[in-house]
Amino acid sequence: MRQILLIEDEPNFARFLELELKHEGFDVTVCHDGREGFAFATEREWDMLLLDLMLPGLSGIEICRRLRSQKNKTPIIMLTARNSVMDRVTGLDSGADDYLPKPFEIEELLARMRAIFRRIDDTEESTDGIVRLQDLQVELPSRTVSRDGVEIPLTKREFDLLLVLIRNANNILSRDQLLDLVWGFETGVETNIVDVYIRYVRQKLGDGDKYIQTVRGVGYIMKG
Repeated sequence: MRQILLIEDEPNFARFLELELKHEGFDVTVCHDGREGFAFATEREWDMLLLDLMLPGLSGIEICRRLRSQKNKTPIIMLTARNSVMDRVTGLDSGADDYLPKPFEIEELLARMRAIFRRIDDTEESTDGIVRLQDLQVELPSRTVSRDGVEIPLTKREFDLLLVLIRNANNILSRDQLLDLVWGFETGVETNIVDVYIRYVRQKLGDGDKYIQTVRGVGYIMKG
């Protein structure tokens, strides 16, 4: 059972998240204060931290920075009502793995948690540095992609996009999620750039709809 530490100072919201996560099979510990939460985060190993940005005692940013300075690699998702680009950049630069602005649907939080856990599992399981899906093979060290043994030339951005989709196979990713994961909040980048690069990758894969399917009004899904 995955061990989750939730550090959130709004009692009603924290209780809601706790119940939803327990319903999904997670073991959840809740803290409402930043200093208490940091102590909990360092005294044992956790599978993930869900961390509010604005906390009494010690901010979420400071907790994240201190954990990373101690070489603590526990995955962290920041949850916050602040949603400016600079807030997101600050959160990610402090060492968070993902950043989810409030209000959000619990399904999106769960999807982001699963995506992080899959990336961790892929890293642990793929000791040869190779990720496979259908007839595609992605070699991480050389950043090359092949289909049935034939190499497919991709640009850096196309490779990054394809890898994110493969690692999140069978889960819908919104354009905003793909923009965050692949482009990393670059200034001036609009969500329609995702559609452009999806088209590029489909063309290069050949029979691209076989792999990447459009979920109208939502985003894209990579079929495994």
